[in-house]
Order: sequence, then C-alpha cells, then structure tokens
Amino acid sequence: MFKSYDQTIGNLTSKTSKKIIHYVNSRLEKFDLTTEQWAVLLRLSKQDKISQKLLAEISGKDQPTLTRILDILTRKALIERHPSFEDRRSFSVHITDKGLILAEKVAPLLENVFKDILNDISDEKLNIYTEVLLHIDENINNLQ
Repeated sequence: MFKSYDQTIGNLTSKTSKKIIHYVNSRLEKFDLTTEQWAVLLRLSKQDKISQKLLAEISGKDQPTLTRILDILTRKALIERHPSFEDRRSFSVHITDKGLILAEKVAPLLENVFKDILNDISDEKLNIYTEVLLHIDENINNLQ
C-alpha cells in the first residue's frame, strides 16, 4: 500500500537527520562543542575576519541564532568580535589561535565519524543522494 511522501520521505529525512546530529554531538562532547557551534567555527577556520552578516549567510543561520552561538564561542575564547572599520554598527568575527587549534583537532575526527556513517555506501549512491538533496533544497527555495 502507498504511504504518503510525508511518511516516507519527510519522516525518514527528519529521523535520519536527528540521528546524525545526535551522534555527531556525542562525538563533539569531549571538545565542549555542539554541531551548531562547530558549523560556525569551521566556517571561520576557512574564512576568517568576516562580518557577522556574511557569517550568518554562509553558515545558514539566522541572526539571533548566530548571535547566541557567537556569544558561546566568545565565552570559550574560540572567537573574538571586533567593530567593523566600514560600519561601526556591525562586527567582524575573528577566530582565535585557540579556535584554530581546536578546529584542527576536530576536523579529522569528524571526517572519520562521517566515514563510519557512510560505511558501505558507494560514491555513486552518495553522489545521487547529494544531487537529490540539492534538488529538494532548490525546489523548496523556489516555493518560498
């Protein structure tokens, strides 16, 4: 019998996403990080000294969520916020040496975590999965 797309695709996507986040969070605990904090720290490790607005865009976070994450990362001394030279109302976000060192420790660990998660999944299947997710994302963007 046919199940609705909501039951098959929506629920399975949600369930799997939650499991991935939970599993990755469990591995990040020893670094006192969450997946949300890691996503921002990783972006800064690749592109430092950027505006908070640009960081929100490239990390896919809304401004209030990003502000909360940045507050936490600042308390942990992993990032610093400096007034922007171009616009005194905005801030430039900088990763600290401590943040860079942590990023260098966490990145390889997470590579291994995702190797384990993707165990026995061929590159071909993974490419198809990625293409389908990107297509779904594009469809949603076009609907909004």
